[in-house]
Amino acid sequence: MTFALYFGNRGFFPGELIASAREEMIKAVTNAGYDYIVMDEDKTKFGAVETAQDGKIYADFLSENKGNYDGVILCLPNFGDENGAIAALRDCGVPILIQAYPDEIGKMDFSLRRDAFCGKFSIMDVFCQYHLPFTVFEPHTTHPLSSIFAAQLKDFAAVCSIVKKMKRFTVGAIGARTTAFKTVRYDELTLQKYNITVEALDLSELIIRVNSIDMNKVKNKIERLVNYTDFSCVPKEKTETLAKISVAIDDMISDYGLDCIALRCWNEIQQYFGVAPCVLLSELNDRGIAAACELDICNAISMIALRLASEKPAMCLDWNNNYGEDENKCILFHCGPVAQSLMTAKGTVTDHKMFAKSYGDGCGWGSNEGRIASFPMTFVSSKTENGKLIFYTGQGEFTTDEIEKDFFGCGGVAKIEDLQKKLIKIGKNGFRHHVSVTCGHLEKTVLEAFSTYLNYDIQEL
Repeated sequence: MTFALYFGNRGFFPGELIASAREEMIKAVTNAGYDYIVMDEDKTKFGAVETAQDGKIYADFLSENKGNYDGVILCLPNFGDENGAIAALRDCGVPILIQAYPDEIGKMDFSLRRDAFCGKFSIMDVFCQYHLPFTVFEPHTTHPLSSIFAAQLKDFAAVCSIVKKMKRFTVGAIGARTTAFKTVRYDELTLQKYNITVEALDLSELIIRVNSIDMNKVKNKIERLVNYTDFSCVPKEKTETLAKISVAIDDMISDYGLDCIALRCWNEIQQYFGVAPCVLLSELNDRGIAAACELDICNAISMIALRLASEKPAMCLDWNNNYGEDENKCILFHCGPVAQSLMTAKGTVTDHKMFAKSYGDGCGWGSNEGRIASFPMTFVSSKTENGKLIFYTGQGEFTTDEIEKDFFGCGGVAKIEDLQKKLIKIGKNGFRHHVSVTCGHLEKTVLEAFSTYLNYDIQEL
């Protein structure tokens, strides 16, 4: 993650404020583990932007470095100049974080007063007039070396990460929509309007690839899988079959340049191969490749956003069960696509109980059973409707509450404030029974990327 650093100035303010701001902002960015580019000090007065002409010089600097920065930090050591700012950043093409220095009590005389509090409004106003999107966080003013700004910087980095990837990406639909679930229907043309391309790949292609697979790749994949989770109960031939399918999916992701996938995970795979691909989706998610089951394309999109925000795996789960009489708790569950790193311990690969019941024993090896770990979490889901891509998001936590041993699959108890009201809104607004989840409280970050830069619609819960 690399930020372009911008320093705004008004000529009648002391120049030493710019010099110290350069030092402090560079220190803040590097301390947070990010890289930066900054215009040379000799390009303009103090290396800051004070006039529209300075802004054009800064715009040329960004043009020369196109592709080498993910976001701009607009630093206001003092009031700054709005004409210079819009000239500099109008065509920057990346998220902009506006930061304003706070004034200090006892340093409010004319030689020391900053007025960045006021100047920030001027720049925001002009950016709004030019329809240039930007990011601001609470509080209105922050010092670059404060812990508050460090947190803002982390949030802004997540916004930049989401926007950079999701401006244009490709999702793979491997197989047709799962026949029994109209809930996962979606509109390809709506997604394309948002620069999301769907590559629709027939399940027969996966089958053909499996039947002509490179066995050297399969041997390596078997080693990967048996070390990833507990395969001790799985028959040898089923482990080999799962490895073949995993290699075939990897090859399809590579060959078609897929950024995330959704898989038709039943019932052909069970009836033709005698396995369930749950654990393979788990392993993909653990590698950072968002992979949804039941051909849920919209939740694959939600998952990639959450993975980018958290830098950790995301998971697609069912809103599945109430938890006793606690109205703010429920069980989120799926058969086994949860990344191992989000579980309390290694899972155990079993014969999928639902498929065994439907099609006979031994046809569903691949369910990765276990429990989701306890952590603060953010949840997101989406749908296409009337030409719009619409999301909802919220926060909660996975608790340490136990689920009985015989509960099938991989689940966890989620605590979400006002859960019952949220569930009614989810249902009444036609969202699906799936929801995507990742670690951390990231709702603010996700909403900022979605609404400010990507122009997605948001349904408030």
